[in-house]
Parts: sequence; structure tokens; C-alpha cells
Amino acid sequence: MKTHDGKAFWMRCAGFYDRFMKKDNMAYEQMCTLMRPYIRNKTVLELATGTGLIAHELAHDARSIEATDYVPEMIAEAKRRDASSKLHFSVQDACHLPYAPQSFEVVVMSNALHIMPQPELALSEIQRVLADDGVFIAPTFTHAEMGLWARWRAEMMKMVGFPLQKAWTPEAYLAFLRANGFEIVESRVLKASFPLTYAVCRKSGGRN
Repeated sequence: MKTHDGKAFWMRCAGFYDRFMKKDNMAYEQMCTLMRPYIRNKTVLELATGTGLIAHELAHDARSIEATDYVPEMIAEAKRRDASSKLHFSVQDACHLPYAPQSFEVVVMSNALHIMPQPELALSEIQRVLADDGVFIAPTFTHAEMGLWARWRAEMMKMVGFPLQKAWTPEAYLAFLRANGFEIVESRVLKASFPLTYAVCRKSGGRN
């Protein structure tokens, strides 16, 4: 089954991804600040790590971080930087993870669900590998309510191969997470190049 699209785009982007993301440095710094209390001294799985921008920033706070991406070129870039001994990078498909059930206390997936053809498959795997009382942190760009300039930028990105699949409003995105078995613990919309909905979740029925 084909679970991802746009892999060739990310392969081409890996070498200059960090430079491209500088425009959202402030938003990523804010996300890391918000994540720290949740990941401190916890076992963490990061999906769609890209070049490891978040994983490198948070490694010293966590007990351990397994940072993964399905694009080998991204992982190669992530490994170029000096890393904490608590941080390990590997190539994995978020829709078919090799880890045992309830392997992680925290799962992080930043700005990836909106570019997946079938994000429900990733959420199902996250449900499986996340501890029952664990936390899923899922900041995602929510593009649906944008001005003319932002819509034009999104269309230009799609024309050069950016694999945008979903255009949620913040409310629709949170509803999507709830429909796939998660309770929202915390959410807010952060200012970035596109609106970025930061969401912290637990499994529906999990301990608070």
C-alpha cells in the first residue's frame, strides 16, 4: 500500500531544508519551549524529524529520543550535527513502525500530518506505540483559512512539488485528532509562515 507521496521532493530538499526553515525559527523555538515540560526525562519518539531541528534542541531534556524520518537524505543531514548520546536517528515509515506496543512515553510529530495522503495510518501507529498514559504532541500547519497572499504561496509550493494533502482549519484539525482516538490536552495557534496549530493530546480514555 502506498502510504506516502512527495518523497522525491524531500530528497531534493534535504540539503537546504534548514535554510528554508529559518523563516519559522521563532515558531520552532516557541514549540520547543512548550514541549519541554512534557518530554523532560521521558522516552520520546519523534516522527518526521526531517533534519532533526527539534530533536537536537530537546535531546538534553529527554531521557532518550528516537528521531525518525522516511527520507534517508534527511536523516543523513540530521546526523551531520554533533548529537547528544541520548539521541538516535533512524529511517522509519511513520505508518509502519517497528516498535513494540507502548514503547514510548511521548510521541512528537511536527508539521507532517498535512502532507500525508493517509495521516490516519500514522495516527493508528502512534496509538499503538504510545503508552496508555503517554502524550502525543502534534503541531501542524493549518492552511484552510488563509489570505490571498498565503494561498498564492501555498499554490506556488504545490507547483514545485510540495506534497500538501490536507488543508485544515485549526478547529477541523483538532476534530480530526479527536476522531482518530485522541483527547486534546492543550492547543493554541502559533504565528509562522502559515498558521500553525500546536496540539498536545492523550489517548482517548487514557489517564490524565
